[in-house]
Parts: sequence; structure tokens; C-alpha cells
Amino acid sequence: MRNYILILILLGGFLSACAQRPMGYSAKSKKAIKLFERGRNAPSDYANSATGKPNYEEGIRLLKQAISKDSKFWEAQLLLGEFYEYNMNYTSAITQYELALELNPMHSSSGATYCYLANLNLALANYSECIKYCTIFLKNPRASKKLGPQVYLMKRSAEFAMHALANPKEFNPINLGPEINTARPEYYPALTVDGQTLLFTRLLKVNNVDFKEQEDFFVSNKTAPGIWGHPQPMPKNINTLSNEGAPTISADGRSLVFVACADQTGYYGEKRKGKGSCDLFYAKKIGNTWYGPINLPGSVNSGNWESQPSISADGKTLYFVRGRKGDRTNNSDIYMSVLNQDGYWEPAQRLPDHINTPNTEESVHIHPDGRTLYFASKGHPGMGGSDLYVTRKNAKGEWSIPENLGYPINTKYDENSLMVSANGEIAYFASDREGGYGDLDIYSFNLPLEARAVKTLYFDGFVFDKESKKPIPGKFELYDLSDGAQVIVSEADEVTGTFIVPLPMDKNYVISVSHEGYHPYSLNFDLSQVEINQNYHIDIPMTKPMLLSNETSESKGIENVFKNVFFDLNKSTLRAESRIELNLFANYLLQHKNIKIVLGGHTDSRGDESLNLKLSTDRAESVFRYLLEQGISAQRMTFEGYGSSSPIFSIEEIDNLKTTKEKKVAHQKNRRTVWRETF
Repeated sequence: MRNYILILILLGGFLSACAQRPMGYSAKSKKAIKLFERGRNAPSDYANSATGKPNYEEGIRLLKQAISKDSKFWEAQLLLGEFYEYNMNYTSAITQYELALELNPMHSSSGATYCYLANLNLALANYSECIKYCTIFLKNPRASKKLGPQVYLMKRSAEFAMHALANPKEFNPINLGPEINTARPEYYPALTVDGQTLLFTRLLKVNNVDFKEQEDFFVSNKTAPGIWGHPQPMPKNINTLSNEGAPTISADGRSLVFVACADQTGYYGEKRKGKGSCDLFYAKKIGNTWYGPINLPGSVNSGNWESQPSISADGKTLYFVRGRKGDRTNNSDIYMSVLNQDGYWEPAQRLPDHINTPNTEESVHIHPDGRTLYFASKGHPGMGGSDLYVTRKNAKGEWSIPENLGYPINTKYDENSLMVSANGEIAYFASDREGGYGDLDIYSFNLPLEARAVKTLYFDGFVFDKESKKPIPGKFELYDLSDGAQVIVSEADEVTGTFIVPLPMDKNYVISVSHEGYHPYSLNFDLSQVEINQNYHIDIPMTKPMLLSNETSESKGIENVFKNVFFDLNKSTLRAESRIELNLFANYLLQHKNIKIVLGGHTDSRGDESLNLKLSTDRAESVFRYLLEQGISAQRMTFEGYGSSSPIFSIEEIDNLKTTKEKKVAHQKNRRTVWRETF
């Protein structure tokens, strides 16, 4: 059965590592030797003239005749095993290799035949037999040092597989249904952070000709929980007459990176120029229109082939797969690149050796949390083919040792193309398992708890000019309150003003929204509490400074709340977390030297009013003095305290709230530090 990717075969990854088989002749029959030599050359002599494919069947026929003349002709038994192996008849190959060892146990002084037997048994999930032959090889002091690492990996894989089979994970794949899946192959799913838009690849016939096929992208929107709408093809500047493959879409659905190979021709006759055999291309959605694609700007594409991209939630970090230069086995490694301020991708960095192995790594997927990476590999201990793994990045930027996702998510076949939803719970993959609609279909399943990423929420909305109501392409900067690290940079659509910004759980965030010619706007999302389980919709009105506004000074004197300025209970000393927003605000004032402000403090209605007035004044003064330290002139600022005189929620409104939690939130909103512009 084929699983997860378009073309799947049983494991053959170690064959190229195994040494040349010795070709001495033990047979005395001249007819047997003559048949052997004809059989040895048959794959090339009788190769398919149209495809060049070796004819192993003819070689097998002749070698069988040679063995019928001399059943102890061990070289013929050995070569027959090799041809069975190349012809993917693994059971017969094992039989022949074992016969060759019985006839001449010393023929494999380097241990190569034991390598082949271990490899074939691993491919067939005969794990105890694999371990047996690996052990024989590894105990041989004359065993090939070149093959040693591969045999050791096979032994570890077989040991892992036996443990995984004894401890299976819960696994119940669900077909996404007839709107997504057809009799044609569908694969390489990609999902926006809100889970509402699915992008995938479909393999289509060209002009209804069976042997002519090409890949196109399709997009489906969710119409109800678990129900997908009829998919629409991407526009013709994205889908061409040639193949488009392995797409990745940004969290907000407005940036697309995909693979195309050199000199592909579009519907309009244009050529996609590349730097190597296959490059990454970029397209951008503005409003309802896709622009591009263009060869990915910067230094990611090279003379090698680049493929299988995965873009981070904010669109600023790209993970992808690059073929190794000079490697004829199609082995590949995982790389990453970051987007610089000029909009160009920096030279790519290869991920460390405990992730990239001498074998193939591919199908990389960075989760919207920005720190959980899923990928496929043939170089880590696994079930026998290409398995799926997860690695996590810590606060220092270091990746953990990859963890196998376990059985039956991984099997003896090749697994590939995993994509995980923002909530970390649901994974998507492609499979041609029984019960589908034809060829490869896209399925979903619940990930085991230990394989899940950090749950990622999001907030979306609309950025607009408060006066004109026109949309604004506001810039979003997301900071971790605990250490001030910038987590995400994003922006609203320049035509519609709409946005989606991911919010990984377990952090307390400062969010600053800015746009040239407007006052900054701040937000706070405290997602450090486990019980939080909601996404947010927030529309953001942006106001212009007085000199740029048509409003009167009276209507302009509105309060802007510092959402991330904090004080301890009944104290006026700024907490360290306040520095992030105040530093951003200070930079804004330094860039706009004509703006003058009044800083204000408010308290809730509890306690003595005279003490509240003093506390609110002291807190406003603390912000005033902090901004002075950042270089803002005292001539541009004043401060005032208002006590509890101007509440957002009145005492009566708070008393009418139903829960203690609601009342607590209302009191918190009354306690605020603000600023307003003045002449």
C-alpha cells in the first residue's frame, strides 16, 4: 500500500551503500558460467528501449537456468538475489542471499550480504531477523567500515519498531470528504492559522490524456465544522501548464511559496526563470488578487534544487529542503532562512546534524507556534522507511533530539507530507488507503498528546482610519512580555485592512499596531493561563496626530490606553514588563517631534478617594519620568491623576455583573494609565 506521498516503494535506501558483490566463479559447468554471464549483462542488454529501464526479469530467467545447471553455483545464487531485490521481490531475494551464505559462508568477508539481508528484513518488517543479521555484521571485526553506520541504524530501527509495535498510538484517519478528494490524487495539504482555508495539490490529466499529467493548486474554504466547500483552482498566474508543487501558505493566507522547476511556461507564455533545477517561487495576495509569482527574492535558491517549503506563521522564517550538491542519490537536508528588513531572504542555514543525517530529510513543516518542527527522514531510527518526526526549539534557539511519531502513524512504508493545525491537535496527510475516493486522498487524525505543538490561537479583525473608516495596512509587532523578545511581525492587507495574527499559548504578549501618519495602538493578550481557549476578533481604529487630522481639538482629546503598563497593587513603581510598550511609545515620540502629550492615571472606585487620586498621579508621574529617561523632552509632556473620577465601568454597572471574574475584569479596566495629545 502507498502512504502519504504520490509514489511510494518499499525501502531501498541502503542499497546504494552496500559494496560491490564479488564475482568469482565456483561453478565447473561451462554452460552454467555462460548463462551466468549472459544473465549478469541482461538488465542492460535487454533494457526497455523506450524508457531505458533495466530488464531484471530477463536476467532472473537466465540466472535460474544457470543454477539449474549447477545448484551450488553460489555466485549465481547471490546475483539472482540482487536482481530479485532490484525487481522489488524482497522475499525471493532473502531466500537467494541465504542460499548463497549456506553454499559459501566465507564469500562475504566484508559482511555485505548480511547488510542486504538486514535491509530486506527491515523493509518487510521482519524486525527480529533484521536484528539477527545486523548483530552478525557488527560482531565481524573485518566488516566494512563504510557500511557500519548504516547497519547500526538498521539495528536501532528494528529495535525501535518492535517496541513501537508493542506500544501502538491511537490512530483513526478521517477522509476529508468528496468536496476535497476525487478519483485523482490530492496531496500536500496546507492550512491557514484559523483553520478555515485549505490549500492542496491535485494531479490532473492534460487534455484528458492518460499518460500526460500535471499538478495544480486548489483552495477550499470551510463552510461548517468539519465540512469543506467545493475547491477552486488557483488563478492562472499561479497554476500553469506545467507542475506546481509542495505549497506553503502563511498564517493569514496571503503569502504563498511553492516549487517550480526551471523554464516552466505559464498560461500567458511567460517563462519562470530559476537558478537551479527547481526553485522556490513567491506570490502575494492583496485584496482578492494574487500577484506574481516571482523567483523567491534573496539567497535561498541555488544551483541545487530547493523544494518543500514551510513558512512560519508571520511569514518571516522559511524552512525548506535542499538537495546535496554532487549527491546522485537525491538525498536532501533541511535548511532555514530569515527575511530581512529589505524583503530579501538571507543565505540559508542548514539545520544541525542531530536533525539532518547522511540520509534523506524532507517534508518539513513548521507549526504556527514557531518552535515545533515536523519532518520526514530515512536517517533516524524508525519503522523501516521514511518516518515522521518532531523536534522542538527551546528559548536559546536549540532544536531537541527528534522524536519518532510512533506506530501506526509510521509504518514500514514511507510516510511523508504531515501538516498540523494551529491548535496542535489535528494532523493532515495524504494516503491511498482503502476506503478512499480513488488515488491519494487527504485525511486528518488526532495527534498523540506527546507529539502536539504548542496550542496557537489567533486574533483577527480590521484596521481602519477612525475618521474616514477607510482600511489601513497596519503593522503588527508581537512581543513576549517576559523577556521583550519580538515573536511575530505581520501586517494587515493593504486593500482590505483585514488581518490574522497567530498567538501561541503559554505567553503574555504585547502587541503594537503602527502605520505612518497615525498614533500607535497597543493591545495585551495574556495567554499564560491554561484555561484560556478562545480566539479573538478585534477591530482597530487608528487616529492621526492633530496636525494631520480634520477633527477639532475638543474631539481630538481622546484617551489612548497603555495596555501593557503595569504596577504592583497600590504602588506606583513601574514593573519591568512595562518597558516594552513605553520604549515603543518613546520611539514614536522621537520620530514625531511636534507631538505633545498629557499622561494620565486612573484607579478603580474602591478605597479612599484622596489616596486613589495620589496613587493615580504618582503612576502618571512614573511614566512621565521613564519617558524622560528615554530622551523625551519635559516641554512636550505633562502628567495628571484622576483617581476614580472617570471610570469606564460605573459602580452600578459593576454591581450588575453576574460573576466575580467579570467584576474583576471591570475593575482592571478602570485602573489604567493613558495618554492624550494636546496643543
